[in-house]
Amino acid sequence: MRKQLLYELIERLDETDHQTAYDFLMYLLDRSRKERMVWERIDETDEEEALTEEERQQLQSDEGYIIGGEAKREFGLQVDLP
Repeated sequence: MRKQLLYELIERLDETDHQTAYDFLMYLLDRSRKERMVWERIDETDEEEALTEEERQQLQSDEGYIIGGEAKREFGLQVDLP
């Protein structure tokens, strides 16, 4: 997306909507910064340290695992699952 198009859209806004546009753009910037911070923390986390022994056992167990088609039938889902 070209920045110029964004500028043009802002120029076309009624002046009463400028504050709303500003607030929304600030929200997007803040959300983007927070998402980067979260992913940076995830990248820094040692995967083995992040899991408890119980969680590791659950991941290695087949208990409670169902395939997408079974989940679709059991829960009446209207989407296709892998």
